[in-house]
Amino acid sequence: MKKRIISTSAVVFAVLSCMNTFAQDRKDKAEFKQRSNEFYEQIQKGIDAFEAPKAEKPLSFRMDFTGIDVPKSFAEFKTVFAQQPVSQGSTGTCWCFSTTSFYESEIKRLSNQDIQLSEAFTFYWQYVEKAKEFVRTRGVSLFDEGSETNAVAGMMKKYGIVPLEAYTGMKIGQSYHDHRKMVQEMKNYLQGVKASNAWNTEEVISTIKSIMNFYLGEPPTTVTLAGKKITPLEYLKNVAKLNPDDYVDFMSLMEAPYWTQAEYKVADNWWHSADYYNVPLNDFMSIVKNAIKNGYSMSIGGDVSESGMDSKSGVIMVPTYDIPSAYIDEYARQMRFSNGSTTDDHAMHLVGYEEKTNGTWYLIKDSGSSGHNNRSAPGYWFMHEDFIKLKMTTYTIHKDAVKEILVKFPKKP
Repeated sequence: MKKRIISTSAVVFAVLSCMNTFAQDRKDKAEFKQRSNEFYEQIQKGIDAFEAPKAEKPLSFRMDFTGIDVPKSFAEFKTVFAQQPVSQGSTGTCWCFSTTSFYESEIKRLSNQDIQLSEAFTFYWQYVEKAKEFVRTRGVSLFDEGSETNAVAGMMKKYGIVPLEAYTGMKIGQSYHDHRKMVQEMKNYLQGVKASNAWNTEEVISTIKSIMNFYLGEPPTTVTLAGKKITPLEYLKNVAKLNPDDYVDFMSLMEAPYWTQAEYKVADNWWHSADYYNVPLNDFMSIVKNAIKNGYSMSIGGDVSESGMDSKSGVIMVPTYDIPSAYIDEYARQMRFSNGSTTDDHAMHLVGYEEKTNGTWYLIKDSGSSGHNNRSAPGYWFMHEDFIKLKMTTYTIHKDAVKEILVKFPKKP
């Protein structure tokens, strides 16, 4: 019995020795993996679905275009040169994207150069100017994302411009602009300044810049071309060859005398520009048609929250159940502006036209998300002339396109 016990112990020792040797020979590896519990995720989805409100997505009251002769494709239009549509992402900077696109077309028209410009460079300095005005007015001036199409010329004149590749305003890997957190942070800061009466302009601007630098990156002070560094103002003058003073702005509203320059009284005209040439509605429309037919595009703004819009087909027109075409006049236009049903909510770039039996249609390049839903021409709208007549309130255009109109205005002293 004793011998057997000893023999068994020897066997156990031998087995353990072999196992130890095997453990020493094996070298296991590991890797980083995404932790997951798929069944628990399924449980959570089921709980969330059960607890989620069961309300259906509300329907939107929209025009039925059946039987109406509308444009079907980009190819139908006679166009001027324009860069490919881009997205403004989740921002309220349509004024900048539309007018930057307009100036890109102007560069091509004037000097036959294909240049994409930086929108971010312009809206960066616009925020700086807005912050200055907020301090100057002790918090009365509006600080938000919106502005007007003529703001771009103002920023170019003061700060210059740079090509897109020099300053995108986005971080590596970022696909779309998103200003929500940045703008809210700046607004919260400025409200704190107002609450504490800390009206130190230098300190405020420094803080606003630091916030934007985090989200957008710091804008360049020079651009390198052919080994030579030039400033954004030099780039504007010598490369892009644009003169901001060559551009003018038009509106058509009865609230100011026609054939005078007046203020466009909307919140986004935060600096109260009174440089708008106010013309009768027929002249306003004639300028649009004559300009695009002669190779001049324009940055155009107004109201796009209407029933006669279908983003999938890209069509925008005025339904007869809103107002028949024959009744669209200066009174109908002014009434909607005065009662707030026409708002200053979006700016776009008018780049082409098509004549049909039911009127003139315009090709509108759009940086907003809705315009990118057009199945046949993503990034564009097909806009009927009646819509411009009733709902589009202003546009920016080169002065050479409106020479005959400008001479009708009294010269400034």
